[in-house]
Amino acid sequence: MAINLKQLLAACAVALAAAGLCAPAAAEDIHKTHPKATEVLKAKAKAKHKKAKKEEAEASPVADDEPEPDITDTAVTDYSCELNNKVVIYTNEKDDGHIALRWKNRLHRLDRVGTTTGAQRFENTKFGLIWIGIPAKGILLDSKLNRQLANECKPAEPKPIVAAAPAPAEKKS
Repeated sequence: MAINLKQLLAACAVALAAAGLCAPAAAEDIHKTHPKATEVLKAKAKAKHKKAKKEEAEASPVADDEPEPDITDTAVTDYSCELNNKVVIYTNEKDDGHIALRWKNRLHRLDRVGTTTGAQRFENTKFGLIWIGIPAKGILLDSKLNRQLANECKPAEPKPIVAAAPAPAEKKS
């Protein structure tokens, strides 16, 4: 029984076409019924959910057990930073080992860390905030996410107070 080349190619084409049409359906059935496949899919979904929760927690750290620092009798310095960010520093001349820093409507207490360069460095390890101040500018860093929060922070320029000129008095005749 001799098979010619045309018949062989036609048979292969039919077999490949049939396999191509049936393969996806068979693969889906295996994943649906095979217990190991369902376990793997559930584990992947669970890991994805945990990762999303972790990222959400890191994005907005909430520590209600940390009290807000007392800012009475402090000197206030407003800083204007790049991208319209604002930072407010509260310093107390009696306590130079700490500052209070307002960032995104939350007040944080930062502890002084010694440096060899003369720069002022303050940290809050719980929130991962680092404030570095030099005479030219300041920078706020997030050590947990390894990124800058505010850069090129310079003390806000005091707005000049413009007194209105008194209106000229009208002459009485």
